[in-house]
Amino acid sequence: MHKSGFVNIIGRPNVGKSTLMNAILGDRLSIITNKPQTTRHRIFGILNTESYQIVFSDTPGMIRDPKYKMQEKMNVYANSTFEDADIMLFVTDMQEQYGEEDPILERLKNVKMPLILLLNKIDTVKQDVVVKHIEDWKKRADFLDIIPISALNKFNTDALIEKLLTILPEGPKYYPDDQLTDRSERFFTSEMIREKILLLYSEEIPYSCEVVIDSFKEGKTNLGKDIIRIGATIFVARKTQKPIMLGKDGSMIKKLGTEARKELEKFFDSAVFLELFIKVKENWRDDDRLLDYFGYNQ
Repeated sequence: MHKSGFVNIIGRPNVGKSTLMNAILGDRLSIITNKPQTTRHRIFGILNTESYQIVFSDTPGMIRDPKYKMQEKMNVYANSTFEDADIMLFVTDMQEQYGEEDPILERLKNVKMPLILLLNKIDTVKQDVVVKHIEDWKKRADFLDIIPISALNKFNTDALIEKLLTILPEGPKYYPDDQLTDRSERFFTSEMIREKILLLYSEEIPYSCEVVIDSFKEGKTNLGKDIIRIGATIFVARKTQKPIMLGKDGSMIKKLGTEARKELEKFFDSAVFLELFIKVKENWRDDDRLLDYFGYNQ
């Protein structure tokens, strides 16, 4: 008997959705920082064994008051997960507060597929606080189960998989055994560069950037070792942001390139030559044509 199905992960920004999917899959498919709105696109992660295949979907957090068309597109990704899953996982944490009329709660009450609540970051509070959260959430929606977890420490992630397997139906493999995701190497390359931008720059800069991979070529060095040569363009939303990205005498863009290259070499298990460029595209976050070019309409 082989089980299979689609499991969508939803919740507000920065509650640990991406950390959870990476913990389950044992690989870094979604970038993770402590800044909200890190995830911008919907990403499939595929967990394969001989007896089951679970296709997880990590989505951008639901933004309550989107300020740009880009954020509206991100909400479209998040909202689409209410329609195309076999099981829904709603992730929250010990710090999140929800009013009685919160739109997310209203959506949860109308979910038709099995709905499981994951209370994340339980390692940050005492046991009695966790118990109180569980009792409070029982009153808010019709959850099939409530599972306290620590995605960062992989606590109870095995219990989650066991629970999913009791619900998922018998079915075929939707993807080949060796496929881990639906996204390309270029996509993950751009995401890892963007992750380093989030970590190295402050204030509005990281949220004003988009990364496009111009070239991705695998080859050999003069000594016969594997090397990937990558060219990437970082788009910023205002002219004043370009010198900040560059830093004094190019110090920041050099640091960004070094940090991103190290991460890419670990990910691809290969030497990497990375060349970064910066271009200004005024107000790209509200430009439909550019949003389409950057992949927000996929």
